[in-house]
Amino acid sequence: MRTHRDLDVWKNSIELVTMIYQCTNSFPKSEMYGLTNQIRRSAVSIPSNISEGAARNTSKDFSHFLAITLGSIAELETQLIIEFSLKRF
Repeated sequence: MRTHRDLDVWKNSIELVTMIYQCTNSFPKSEMYGLTNQIRRSAVSIPSNISEGAARNTSKDFSHFLAITLGSIAELETQLIIEFSLKRF
């Protein structure tokens, strides 16, 4: 039986989270509870929603969680654009 761990998109999103954590380690300490936290939470929600959707019993449920994942990706993208505009990344 296949699980979320077999999905390439899930594996890639885990790698993304690892990279995000490594990159945000160099952010200013004053941002630990601000943008750093938001970026990390958005990144973590990507594989989390993929795995939750994959664990559901129907493809409709899985599709719903993939749609939520797309929202998290857009949120992460926006936060990274803000960070780049601050020239700290």
